[in-house]
Amino acid sequence: MQDFNSYEGNDKQENGKRENEEIQDMTMKMARAFQGKGEADILRAIYAEAERGRRAGTLTDKELDNFYAAVAPMLDGFKRKKLKQIVEKLKKM
Repeated sequence: MQDFNSYEGNDKQENGKRENEEIQDMTMKMARAFQGKGEADILRAIYAEAERGRRAGTLTDKELDNFYAAVAPMLDGFKRKKLKQIVEKLKKM
């Protein structure tokens, strides 16, 4: 550690890495849980859970953006657009 600012930067990087790992873990758990389910079932479940989190005040806009950023690369253009619409709708709640 050269100085306090260097340490703080490293701590922020570690927090960012942990957050990304948590998002990836959550995404993989969701993928396993929904294996064999239809797309409509998956979207309804995601939306219902997110809606519950928004109403409880435990799901922030940043977390929605992080979720979108983690999931969007796995989707084709149409599905990515649909997910973006869902995220924007949830942000307005």
